[in-house]
Amino acid sequence: MKILITGATGLVGSAFIRKYGEQHEITALSRTPEKASRKLGRSVRVLGTLSELDNLNNFDAVINLAGEPIAEKRWSDKQKARIQQSRFRITEQLTALIQNSERPPEVFISGSAVGFYGRQGTKKVSETDGKPHDEFSHQLCKQWEQLANEAASPETRVCLLRTGIVLASSGGALKRMAPPFKFGLGGPIGDGQQMMSWIHIHDMVAAIDFLLHKRDCAGAYNLTAPNPVNNETFSKTLANVLHRPAIFRVPGFVMRLAFGEMSDLLLTGQAVLPERLLADGFKFEYPELEPALAKIYSR
Repeated sequence: MKILITGATGLVGSAFIRKYGEQHEITALSRTPEKASRKLGRSVRVLGTLSELDNLNNFDAVINLAGEPIAEKRWSDKQKARIQQSRFRITEQLTALIQNSERPPEVFISGSAVGFYGRQGTKKVSETDGKPHDEFSHQLCKQWEQLANEAASPETRVCLLRTGIVLASSGGALKRMAPPFKFGLGGPIGDGQQMMSWIHIHDMVAAIDFLLHKRDCAGAYNLTAPNPVNNETFSKTLANVLHRPAIFRVPGFVMRLAFGEMSDLLLTGQAVLPERLLADGFKFEYPELEPALAKIYSR
């Protein structure tokens, strides 16, 4: 397939290209084309801007993974706007290009997140079961998904990736979470009962490839492992895999002082199930947390 990928140098995009790049003809979008070319390899064509394209007639698929990291900085009004526009602007541009194409791509796979559901306590939620809690993460993902859905037509199906915490050795959440645990200083955050919906990077990119090829798949999909856990269980499992204790606890008020509203992502959560992926026949290689973490740290 001829695929256009935005966010190609990020954790998920680069992992997808490493695993499936030889099977496809990849064009990547990057604000730093030379750097992206060095990272992704010479076989990947790199564009610096979408203005280089008038339409997407020459592409079979588009994978939209671009966006400012949501959990790295305090949510000032300026940072919220940056998070929104980094997602909305490029999604609007891609949608317009698809609409302007005489032979549009067969599939538009666009990012979203389990933040769509907002805080949900310990109740399990799926794509069809559960009422979203109206907060910033929900508002962000709702608008992001609406913009992507405008590309849907009889010629183009749209798949939305409501992604959980992606576990990988080369970056993502574990890059920030693991260091204290490696020194025996890790532990639960707050009361530790907030749910964490996670997915191993292998299953993440495999699910994207699955959605690329399964032509009856469209709509929102939860890209999360079938077995979410609470923060305390996650912390103890990570410590166990690293052969370290997990005796410390970070009080909730400390997180709120440090990160303000953004701390809600760490202190609240949701138990999200991949109901539609499973129903459509996708098989997870890492459905359980401990084997997933053990695989990452066995390298």
